[in-house]
Amino acid sequence: MNTIEQKLDAFSRALQVMDRLREECPWNAAQTYDSLRPMTLEEAYELSDAVLKKDFSALEKELGDVFLHVIFYARIAQEEGRFDIADVMNRLCEKMIFRHPHVFAKQDGGMTAQDVADNWEMIKAKEKGGNKRILSGIPDAMSPILKAHAMQDKARGVGFDWEEKQQVWDKVKEEQLECEDELKAMEAARDEAALAAARDRAEEEMGDYLFAVVNAARLYGIDPDKALHRACDKFRRRFTYLEEHTIRQGRDLHDMTLAEMDAIWDEGKAKGL
Repeated sequence: MNTIEQKLDAFSRALQVMDRLREECPWNAAQTYDSLRPMTLEEAYELSDAVLKKDFSALEKELGDVFLHVIFYARIAQEEGRFDIADVMNRLCEKMIFRHPHVFAKQDGGMTAQDVADNWEMIKAKEKGGNKRILSGIPDAMSPILKAHAMQDKARGVGFDWEEKQQVWDKVKEEQLECEDELKAMEAARDEAALAAARDRAEEEMGDYLFAVVNAARLYGIDPDKALHRACDKFRRRFTYLEEHTIRQGRDLHDMTLAEMDAIWDEGKAKGL
């Protein structure tokens, strides 16, 4: 591992590389906050993939790509006279110090990790210039599953949560039944106006149902995003097996019955796919 001096040298080198790119490369010079944003999202997802796959070589690379975007945004802000990378790092340090009095101010000694998490939102609320509302810091553009999990976790941080995690299942079942009722109403609609109204209600109830399922995952310590990723990966493996098996037989999926496809699907499942 590198020494602190080597780490600082590497940080300085990255800043110097960015300076040259911004000054001497036409493409880099043309980038703006808005043009970088979609690329930043892509890099964040690539980083997430590396974490999920435990691919540490890819993780090292993707962390560098994300860091590039951090110094890129800071460099643009510097050119506009708004702030620079030092301001970014200092603000980060000040925030972390303020939010960890048990470490830096030696207060509340003996806190557990759960104690720190529970105290986090209340500390944030005291910050000068911090979020005015508990949920106001959650980005609108966040993926819905992650957004639901983040909202529920922040609410938990101020005590708004089930007393016993098992209680969540009554809510899940309640939302499932309400969703089923609205889906039946949608199917029973006899005109376009009634169908549109029923579909709107069904969409709302489906959202409530999914929100409750995410809440259940959170209460049991399951990452719902990771769980759904695993389900998608499993579906991809089994459906690909079905497709390839069918092609080898010289057949077309469109010409097969559901029962025939299910039989091949179960075969792939039995093989551990």
